[in-house]
Amino acid sequence: MTRTVNIGCHSAMWGDSSLSAPQLLRSGEIKYLVGDYLAEVTMAIMAKAFQKSKGKLGFATDFVGLVVRNIKAIKGQGVKVVVNAGGVNPRGCRDALQEALKKVGVSMKIGIVEGDDQRDRAPEFAKIKEMYSGENFPSKIMSCNAYLGAFPIANALAQGCDIVITGRVVDSALVLGPLIHEYGWKNTEYNKLASGTLAGHLVECGAQGTGGLFTDYQKLEWTNVGYPIIKVFESGDFLLTKPKNTDGYVAPASATEQMLYEIGDPGAYHVPDVACDFTQVTITQQDPNTVFVQNCLGQPPTSTYKVCATYPGGYSMCPVLVIQGRDAVQKAHKTADALFTRWDMMLKLAKLPPLEDRRVELIGGGGTRYNQPEIARETREIVLRMSFRHLDMKAINLIRREISCAGVSMSQGTIGLQGGLAAPSAVVRCFSFLIDKNSCTPRVNIDNVSTPFPVSCDGGFPGSASLKVNVQNTAGGEQAVMTTMTLDNLAHGRSGDKGDIANIGIIARKPEYLGFLRRVLTPARVRAHFAANCKGRVERFDLPGTDSMNFLLYNTLGGGGTSSLHSDPLAKTYASQLLAMEISAPLSWRLPEYAKL
Repeated sequence: MTRTVNIGCHSAMWGDSSLSAPQLLRSGEIKYLVGDYLAEVTMAIMAKAFQKSKGKLGFATDFVGLVVRNIKAIKGQGVKVVVNAGGVNPRGCRDALQEALKKVGVSMKIGIVEGDDQRDRAPEFAKIKEMYSGENFPSKIMSCNAYLGAFPIANALAQGCDIVITGRVVDSALVLGPLIHEYGWKNTEYNKLASGTLAGHLVECGAQGTGGLFTDYQKLEWTNVGYPIIKVFESGDFLLTKPKNTDGYVAPASATEQMLYEIGDPGAYHVPDVACDFTQVTITQQDPNTVFVQNCLGQPPTSTYKVCATYPGGYSMCPVLVIQGRDAVQKAHKTADALFTRWDMMLKLAKLPPLEDRRVELIGGGGTRYNQPEIARETREIVLRMSFRHLDMKAINLIRREISCAGVSMSQGTIGLQGGLAAPSAVVRCFSFLIDKNSCTPRVNIDNVSTPFPVSCDGGFPGSASLKVNVQNTAGGEQAVMTTMTLDNLAHGRSGDKGDIANIGIIARKPEYLGFLRRVLTPARVRAHFAANCKGRVERFDLPGTDSMNFLLYNTLGGGGTSSLHSDPLAKTYASQLLAMEISAPLSWRLPEYAKL
């Protein structure tokens, strides 16, 4: 039988389900248990915890308990664990885990990957501009971490570590590292490195790769959703599956949705070890709930690391009211106008600067998001979401008391959705930039001996493979009887973010629909559909191997991430919004209601 390396992913974020790791271990199928715990805001939270605890915290504390609770299965099955739970304090995470294991009488060899923390270099970065917005480097930072690659992880495993804890690495490195170790892949075997990166990308978000967030939800069950397992061949080709007798769904459509998730240009998906080309990838059904993934290509990487610094950006607040009855939308608009006018007046009288940013969203009306004002006219219940930001907490507290009054002095049918006064939040912003790999050396720390681990810094990236993709708008549907339907009759979708860019992946339900969809879904039409939010250009990329397209909507998310006032700052709903677009298409292509699998 052809050998595979089997890897299960139990975590998409800090706070994912506690049921996932036991489920994967019970399957008896995995050799490695990996987990992704980090995001930009997580790093900032951990940096604050590190400072407040005087160096004791700053890591994913949940991980320690997870290992202890499952240590019998981990040790008994010889499963190795690779996680980025170290956050800004990998050493603290290791020490806490060692102490907890000691209490239950278990000894494990734990290695850590460090060298990503760049806070001490902040003075060097003073003249650097943010890579997307062009803003100046912040005067005060909370965290500053380079996204390291997979080879240091492989080195720690080669030294016999049972558990490897990293700080900031690219998410897919948690999978690629074990594959490099197991198969001895070289740093010039770009196709294999790209395939291993894609394997990591498909599982790094946990159950998102096994039916979570799938467009066709109707026949799926989520109660015992299966977490992803990949079985990787030495060639780099792999199987994606999930444990037996679990809920969820693994099929080409669901896997392609996850492949498109937040990848940007599919012909140049950059990680430190390789530039991936996903445009020619094919995904085919192998068995029920198992797909075979192949044809992932790779090119030399760049000579830089991406770095993300987080910094304080003032304070924000998001009061929410519910307005019911006739003319709910009009009453909500009038209420918001009155409140913001009042707040502006109060700030002026207090001689405080005006609000730095503001936003009004009428959730449930449909008009703002979907450009369908007829929905808003019929709505008899609206959630009025008002959000604003200011650099001074004095201004926030001044306004805070002037919200509840709307329930007794403004529109009839107004109630509060939150208990008590709305709570202000500290804003954490992200500043992204690039540094030369030569200036940042990863280190592998085992038994408190930290050893530099130099990686290739040569770069050599030749340019995006997307430039060589040529897809024609093939004929389809011209002679058919046409009718109006929503886009989801012809396509699946998945969306996410990259900073202030919304990323929407669209997959044709049938290959013969692709040419038609390319004619219908032009960048101009997509931009018009999101006119309420999209203030920049729209790019479209083709992935003919999976009959799919990827759209990037620039300057769309109000700054994106933790600095945005949008109710959806991460573009999680954008695919659903696009799939709700009404199009004229052949009548015979319309799906029967609720029969989308």
